[in-house]
Amino acid sequence: QVQLVESGGGLVQPGGSLRLSCAASGFTFSSYWMYWVRQAPGKGLEWVSAINTGGGSTYYADSVKGRFTISRENAKNTVYLQMNSLKPEDTAVYYCAASRLRTTTIQYDYWGQGTQVTVSS
Repeated sequence: QVQLVESGGGLVQPGGSLRLSCAASGFTFSSYWMYWVRQAPGKGLEWVSAINTGGGSTYYADSVKGRFTISRENAKNTVYLQMNSLKPEDTAVYYCAASRLRTTTIQYDYWGQGTQVTVSS
């Protein structure tokens, strides 16, 4: 049974930091590209970041570049999203997702249930 379980969300003040984690099980994690996608209240899905199978290549949306860092530990079947200098517009439900092949569209093989991030004073 495939599972992606996100954790680490919460309420943080503008300028603060959070680290999201996504623990994977039920598939060969090291063979999958991993992604973070978010959905703000009343808006559609927005791709945030991607990382290749080995972790050596990372990609970011312009809206988070320089503030967010994606990483993975294949030995722990876990992908992370370090979020710094958070802004109110980063408020969203954050989902991790997995795809066997690299994709530039929001179409993935597996999805997590999401974790809420709220940036507010």
